[in-house]
Amino acid sequence: MTTLPKNWITEGLIDFEFKKYQLLAYLQETNKHFNEMKLYPVLSELIDHYRDLNELKSDSIELSKLFPKRLDSIDFQKGKLNYQSKVSEDTLMKELSMITEFALPKLVSQIEEGRTIYDYVEDQLEFEPVGIVPIYNQEGYILMSREKKNEIHAFRYKSSLLHFAGEKFRSISMWLIGVFQRSLVNTLEKIKMDLVREIKELPNPATWRIHSQQEFPIEETLIPISKRLLLKSVTV
Repeated sequence: MTTLPKNWITEGLIDFEFKKYQLLAYLQETNKHFNEMKLYPVLSELIDHYRDLNELKSDSIELSKLFPKRLDSIDFQKGKLNYQSKVSEDTLMKELSMITEFALPKLVSQIEEGRTIYDYVEDQLEFEPVGIVPIYNQEGYILMSREKKNEIHAFRYKSSLLHFAGEKFRSISMWLIGVFQRSLVNTLEKIKMDLVREIKELPNPATWRIHSQQEFPIEETLIPISKRLLLKSVTV
């Protein structure tokens, strides 16, 4: 996939036409992913690029620190290296302003497209417990199925509490533990009991069913959305 570096706006040639081409090539690639209903990591990358660019726009003074510079002189008395910008700062600011004004609405439009797809996919999902949910539900299983497929993808999940900068954040990790064939005999309840017998460390696991009415990509779409649905249901 055509990617866009984190500091794309200040890296390499700072020229409006060049950056415009670079951005449009990236957005064209992200649009291909959205057409295939693949949301991640594209959607989160778009949001990060928007936030970074918006921060640069709101703090234009800090932009000058990112400009490429060359060593101009050495002050031996103060032990200091003096640098000078390789190009006119006024010219750079004008180019960066043009790039920013062009890029921000493009990113917003693409993010809104991704969110529309996200909402559509979420509306197509059925999310419910399999059996009784135990008091401890911070780890367990997800049984994922799609309408026209016989496979049931079984995932194990675990919720963790992260501490960062004095704040607490909840995260969900998921990993595939097996693929089963759905049938009249091999029901979700039976698959759950098979997992209980096989994995002894979870004798009474919280188990959730996620069923998709359409054949959305598992890795790029269903797993990320499943994690968000779990975060709403798993208790601390």
